[in-house]
Amino acid sequence: MKALLLSLSGLRCKALHHIALGNPRVKFCRQCSAPLEMRIPVGEREWRPVCTACSTVDYANPKLVVGCIVEHEGRLLLCRRAIQPCRGLWTLPAGYLELGEGSAAGAARETWEEAGARVEVLAPYSHFDIPIIGQAYLLFRARLMPPYTHAAGEESLETAMFLPDDIPFDQIAFTSIGVALRHFVADMRSGQYHIHHGVIAKVPGTQPNDPAGFQLVDHFAIATSVGTGVSAQPVPRL
Repeated sequence: MKALLLSLSGLRCKALHHIALGNPRVKFCRQCSAPLEMRIPVGEREWRPVCTACSTVDYANPKLVVGCIVEHEGRLLLCRRAIQPCRGLWTLPAGYLELGEGSAAGAARETWEEAGARVEVLAPYSHFDIPIIGQAYLLFRARLMPPYTHAAGEESLETAMFLPDDIPFDQIAFTSIGVALRHFVADMRSGQYHIHHGVIAKVPGTQPNDPAGFQLVDHFAIATSVGTGVSAQPVPRL
């Protein structure tokens, strides 16, 4: 398929994207506290931080971001970010998956924390890999649950329910979120939902901090239907 280009105008996110070999902040072994040095471990091909004493490899693996596309009475729930990067821009309620947490439960938790909304997760919706920043975005379809309210959490300036035609696509924080929302709106209008997968890649020749310099490639979609939903009631942190 042709790459889906997302051109953002208006407010811009100036987060710098980069590729790092290992975690540059980790200088000592997590097991024995000895210094790390860059090596190619036996049997591997990549340079990695390796302990100079016990040979433990400090692997740097991609982070998984989980979130929800919440629909209620034909409107979609968005949050306006209160933190950097992209402060002041709109996004879906989403964040990093915690250790020991299922992805659907994590998506519901993030929706509660960022948007004060209780939701029922219905089905996976999109999985987009972003290799250049070492992240993957897993978004779920969800519906708002009683009392059908939402409110800004600590990381949000405000929350709002938007009709598809009113979504501020020129003020969406991240390419992956904008791509997912555009596909979701198209699915809403067609009456047929899909599970989408693809890679968010840099457009050749664009600057590292250009938010319009990303495109969706290797995209495919599988038609799906709504089941009974996945119970993922969020529990506020104590």
